[in-house]
Amino acid sequence: MGYKVAVVGATGNVGREILDILAERAFPADEVVALASSRSLGQEVSFGDKILKVKTLDTYDFSDTDICLMSAGGETSKEWSPRIGSQGCVVIDNSSAFRYDADVPLIVPEVNADAVVGFSKRNIIANPNCSTAQLVVALKPLHEAATIKRVVVSTYQSVSGAGKDAMDELFSQTRAVFTAGEVVTKKFTKRIAFNVIPHIDVFMEDGYTKEEWKMVAETKKMLDPKIKLTATAVRVPVFIGHAESVNVEFERPISPEQATEILRAAPGVLVIDKRENGGYMTPHEAAGEDATYISRIREDATVENGLNFWCVSDNLRKGAALNAVQIAEVLVNRKLLNKAKQAA
Repeated sequence: MGYKVAVVGATGNVGREILDILAERAFPADEVVALASSRSLGQEVSFGDKILKVKTLDTYDFSDTDICLMSAGGETSKEWSPRIGSQGCVVIDNSSAFRYDADVPLIVPEVNADAVVGFSKRNIIANPNCSTAQLVVALKPLHEAATIKRVVVSTYQSVSGAGKDAMDELFSQTRAVFTAGEVVTKKFTKRIAFNVIPHIDVFMEDGYTKEEWKMVAETKKMLDPKIKLTATAVRVPVFIGHAESVNVEFERPISPEQATEILRAAPGVLVIDKRENGGYMTPHEAAGEDATYISRIREDATVENGLNFWCVSDNLRKGAALNAVQIAEVLVNRKLLNKAKQAA
């Protein structure tokens, strides 16, 4: 049986990536519909060897649609996801609109696939923040082996996490530097070309940014509420791919060799860790790949049972589009979609 799938935000970075991944993984869809706002009506987007004409979200009837992959921002999702879910269509939402709702499961399939059954309360499933998604894929098998007490993470996040305009700004600023032109800053608070900015999302009262808070809240929801986590999120002049420096303190002893063996066997993880020049992964190399790559696994001798590692992933794929499609695959494989229609 094939399913009918709608992709909302089909003209954006993540929406286009979702369409590519649905085709690459031969998702069992009889029909895929590309949706966006009215200003995108009639635009064309690629889906495998097909071209889809974009339809408008405002006038689309979801009653005969099985899955909606939503990637149109938080405000659009808040308005539309409950309406779509009430028609029996399961929404897999890439925004932060429902991640912290107790009635909405927050899912990374390699980490907590069993929690997906909770979608039936609202017919909505949340995708985590891109920086959290790759982190928990790496932490999950280590937590099972030695129980994580505390995590300190510093992120090096690419501009694609802030959308197409942010990518355009990095490009135009870089060109301006080389041509002695004017460096214009619109999307970011400071120049991003040849610079790093320790500020992603809005500042909160405690001095952390919302991006840093998301990593804490989402890790606790998906992995274990007892884990203590502190984060510093930094934007770097890279187009695609997030990197993270991760320091973990465990309750039980775990050696770098044991951690390497555990991570090599973990779903969604590839270990590239040779202690030599180039024996590690970078965001450039991870772009376009599905895996979460782990490198630089080593002991932190300053704490008991401590490890450091380097974590890299394509934020548009595992951090967003791929994870959403994997959630849809869980729904299909566990035959949960019919239940959604019956509940509506």
